[in-house]
Amino acid sequence: MNDILNYRLITPKHWVDYELIDSGNFEKLERFGKYILCRPEPQAIWNKTLLPEEWEKKYDARFVIDVKNSNGEKGKWFKKKNMPEEWIISYNNAGVNLKFLLKFNTFKHIGIFPEQADNWDFIFNNIKNNYNADHSVLNLFAYTGGASLAARAAGAKVVHVDSVRPVVQWSKENMQLSNLDNIHWIVDDALKFAQREERRGNKYNGIILDPPAFGRGPDGEKWILEKHLNEIIYICSRLLKNKNSFFILNLYSLGFSALISENVIKSHFPESNPDFGELFLNDKFSKKLPLGTYIRFNN
Repeated sequence: MNDILNYRLITPKHWVDYELIDSGNFEKLERFGKYILCRPEPQAIWNKTLLPEEWEKKYDARFVIDVKNSNGEKGKWFKKKNMPEEWIISYNNAGVNLKFLLKFNTFKHIGIFPEQADNWDFIFNNIKNNYNADHSVLNLFAYTGGASLAARAAGAKVVHVDSVRPVVQWSKENMQLSNLDNIHWIVDDALKFAQREERRGNKYNGIILDPPAFGRGPDGEKWILEKHLNEIIYICSRLLKNKNSFFILNLYSLGFSALISENVIKSHFPESNPDFGELFLNDKFSKKLPLGTYIRFNN
């Protein structure tokens, strides 16, 4: 019964610069600031609510997948006349005041996962409620740094780890836009870095993981979620402090349920009482778009 009670569906409630307008037919129509984008969404298997011609009229840019690309991520952006290559949006809620640079590339991602905003609030509040001058947070697979910024905004010392150097540079730009400083940037394979931190005996008050289903480190290291997740969670159990600490794991792989995350976490953090479930976004027509699973707890 307790497991059922701990399973939750969470969605951010404080976005102004983002909204999911409509979803369906394997696409989503989203507003980022004043610009509207149409992007592929493999989980939106239902019908769109708005007519195709309404989508066409609304969006400023649309991403079309390259059918020759096997992973379904690469493709091309088709931009209308007034759509810039880069723009900035903000997220603000009770002390969390962040800015993000958004831009196009050959992938459908533009530099932010808006469903993560509830986790940013969780991070900020946990640090503020337990803060001391040595409070430290490790963000692994950190992408463009939303979680890192939230932790730094709350006053923590932050170590930000990602294997892609241009993405780390992008994170630095977000830090500067958000009027923050002194995040420790690491370009490295997340698993290797965590292993070294364990050997060094370092400890953290907060650990955040956003691992992909598959990835590569800067020296060609292979990350395979089902092969390496259990190992990195074990290492994190050695890195996390026992008191005044928190832990977050996000998973985006369609084959991984939140129950898998719970089993892994409970095997390495047996005393934890995690909150776990699905992240989602509501479109304007009350359809709930699932966007991955999460598990989190604090000590």
